[in-house]
Amino acid sequence: MAGDVIAGHSVHVLYVRHVPGPPLSAHVAELWYLSAAPPRAAERILPSGTLQLVINLDEDGLRIYDGPTIRRYSGAAVSGAYQSSFGVDTREHASMVGVHFRPGGAWPFLGAPPGALTDTHVDLAELWGPRAAELRERLCAAPEPRARFALLERALLNRLSNARPGHPLVPHAIAALEGGERRVADVAATLGISHRRLIDVFTAETGLAPKTFARITRFRRALSRAERERDPDWARLAAASGFCDQSHLIREFVALSGDSPTALIAQSSRERVKLHHIAIAASAAPDGARGRRRQHARPRGVLTR
Repeated sequence: MAGDVIAGHSVHVLYVRHVPGPPLSAHVAELWYLSAAPPRAAERILPSGTLQLVINLDEDGLRIYDGPTIRRYSGAAVSGAYQSSFGVDTREHASMVGVHFRPGGAWPFLGAPPGALTDTHVDLAELWGPRAAELRERLCAAPEPRARFALLERALLNRLSNARPGHPLVPHAIAALEGGERRVADVAATLGISHRRLIDVFTAETGLAPKTFARITRFRRALSRAERERDPDWARLAAASGFCDQSHLIREFVALSGDSPTALIAQSSRERVKLHHIAIAASAAPDGARGRRRQHARPRGVLTR
């Protein structure tokens, strides 16, 4: 295995990331391990255009906060590609291990098209059957992060060896849209595929329609640039990131993250360990993260959507 990297380490949190070698590296951005709760009760997870496999090592349960609704899952679940942010209580997810897939990379591993998981989580058992619980038990019993990463790699390689290939043009479409191409029709024409067909296969394999994927990629690009600047020039940044103008940038930030650009940058500048995670002020935390009970909704399984 390639070397592990301690990406965050403090009195509160240990965060270790591991980038696997081929052939998993074509599909997986990183494996990660998080131990001990961050020094805040709640976080908002921003849309990233990707899927994750997440496993709670402390308890056999996950809770996702979506506005007034608490959605409950088993301790091993797949987070689909979200089109907006959602909340988690960090105290409930204090020891975790997971797989962060590349855009379109989760396709071979799930047993269901990522397009069926958009804007939701699903219990891993619905996709992998009894092997999901077996994997979680082994991960919980493993003595340290490196052993857990080895278990995850073996499980993923086993799935990959039996997977059918995806559409050969989807990776090219992902690269074009990540590179800043705005018009999906132009990408389709360049690839020699119909606009409708590109939308269908892209959505099935990535979990997002190509236009939505391009929106989220543009948002992430602008956020990354803004975080590197002390006092961002939003008009200039909007033009450089592919927005029509500053007003367009503001609308997109609010729609995708729930915050204005200035407010989001202020939050993202706080202590943060994991990419895409933003601390939530106590007054804005999910009710469950503040210790109050709320009626929750059972999630719709991927098999019944």
